[in-house]
Amino acid sequence: MRNMFDAGPRLARLLASHQRWLLTQIAYALSMERVDGDATSGLTATALTTEITAFKAASRNTIRSYIDELATYRFITCVSGEERKRPRRYDVADIAQQAMFSWVWSNLLALDVLDDGDRAERFQANPEWIRLMQPRIARDCLRDAAWREPPERVGVFMWNDAGGLIVDYLMSRIDPEEEHPDRFFVGPIDSRALAADFMISRTHMQRLFAKAAQDGCMGWDVDMKKPSLWISRAFVEEYCQWQAIKFAYVDQAFHAASQMLGER
Repeated sequence: MRNMFDAGPRLARLLASHQRWLLTQIAYALSMERVDGDATSGLTATALTTEITAFKAASRNTIRSYIDELATYRFITCVSGEERKRPRRYDVADIAQQAMFSWVWSNLLALDVLDDGDRAERFQANPEWIRLMQPRIARDCLRDAAWREPPERVGVFMWNDAGGLIVDYLMSRIDPEEEHPDRFFVGPIDSRALAADFMISRTHMQRLFAKAAQDGCMGWDVDMKKPSLWISRAFVEEYCQWQAIKFAYVDQAFHAASQMLGER
């Protein structure tokens, strides 16, 4: 995700908060399911609204604004020859296609690290699997309330703009072998530089960290020369358990695609 953010911040931010993650995944799934000659299939604002509002994951106005944003930045384009039709159907631009492929691949790579598997390599050799895998991942995650509604303390970050990127950054700074019974140490944090890095205001980041500290997710060790940030072990475990839901669906989708479509 960080590499994606560095390469294209606007594109990466489509997966950086949980609501936008849900919108992006379902929008992409709908585009993968477009059938030529079937005017009711594919990505339209109406279709996305129907899917998302059924689970109260976003309002109609939020969805319209999201579609407008995708079109403005050319992450989606109107299906050729259908510019005057309503509802307007969209194709996903090549840059967004590549980004979603990288997202699926990186999740498979993470699973491979856990069990020394070869999912990422096989997926890369069979890129057409994404047409079956991604819609299944998206809908399984949307339908599962345990993923759709993150635990309250995890949600402090995930419902915030760029919150997913911030949590990823903090997790990358901890040592999994940390022996402290209650916390993992992150080290000194330059909030001004971090806020600028993720294109959010310093005030917004400070409020986010203050709320997380109030909820017991993190705190600062002020006995050192520079105040050192720590994350509670309970929060890390809660976050990992939530992420495990998504990884399970990614794994199931991979095996379903490999069995149904076979390898080249």
